Amino acid sequence: MAMPRVVAFVLLLLLLLGIACDAQLSSTFYDQTCPTALTTIRTVIRQAVSQERRMAASLIRLHFHDCFVQGCDASILLDDTPSMIGEQNAAPNRNSARGYGVIHKAKTEVEKSCPGVVSCADILAVAARDASFSVGGPSWTVKLGRRDSTTASKTLAESELPHFQESLDRLISIFSNKGLSARDMVALSGSHTIGQAQCFLFRNRIHNQTNIDTGFASTRRRTCPTSGGDEKLAPLDLVTPNSFDNNYFKNLIQRKGLLETDQVLFNGGSTDSIVTEYSRNPTAFKSDFATAMIKMGDIEPLTGLEGQIRNICGAVN
Repeated sequence: MAMPRVVAFVLLLLLLLGIACDAQLSSTFYDQTCPTALTTIRTVIRQAVSQERRMAASLIRLHFHDCFVQGCDASILLDDTPSMIGEQNAAPNRNSARGYGVIHKAKTEVEKSCPGVVSCADILAVAARDASFSVGGPSWTVKLGRRDSTTASKTLAESELPHFQESLDRLISIFSNKGLSARDMVALSGSHTIGQAQCFLFRNRIHNQTNIDTGFASTRRRTCPTSGGDEKLAPLDLVTPNSFDNNYFKNLIQRKGLLETDQVLFNGGSTDSIVTEYSRNPTAFKSDFATAMIKMGDIEPLTGLEGQIRNICGAVN
């Protein structure tokens, strides 16, 4: 009787080891099961960005906001249900996070060739990479094999995502809690070079703060008064708002950061030297940005038998 038990134990152990091996993210994850996945996603992203340049920044931000809440699990894409209040209406995302429709379209196109194979979480990760490259930013090898969560949390989104008025120490702490260094944080912030912000997010900065270039503040006040116009947009990079370059960091040195969390990166603190380096060396910035995006994509993914592969990104199967 003992021998069959030993054999059964060995078989169970081998099964668990197999699951563990399957649980590793890999850039070749879909090579056999959906070889057209990456080209299909790329086509959708290129079309979306060609129609609206700003969408590139939105897709990068959507991946970031997904990964910082429960890990990179596409929880941000889940719509609210009677039993679950999701992340889309959390304060950092409400009327701000964009690109849901682009991800849904990419999922729809992939499903035509490979139904039930490619996760929404992986589509988010690939979309961020393709969005970056489509506006002159770096590309990188995306590790794949994430699975989709069956839950989302507005509460977690409001506690885990950084607020637009965070201090430098608080920002460093938030990123550190996700396994990202201060250098990663500054590099990732560089994606703001292709982003835009709504007036209510920078109103206090342009009207009340002193560590700001007076001409820059005056220009921004014209379209963002002390009251009203909350949703009016302004580019985070005044110089080259449609190109992924290092002008964002040059702006910070000139005290032309639009958001408080932008300027805090260069305000006499520990990250000043990183901002200075990136302002002088665009190659270093782009390389570090790609490295940081890969690290961010590794935050607590669901793999193996965890979660599920959603048929529709906005709802649990």
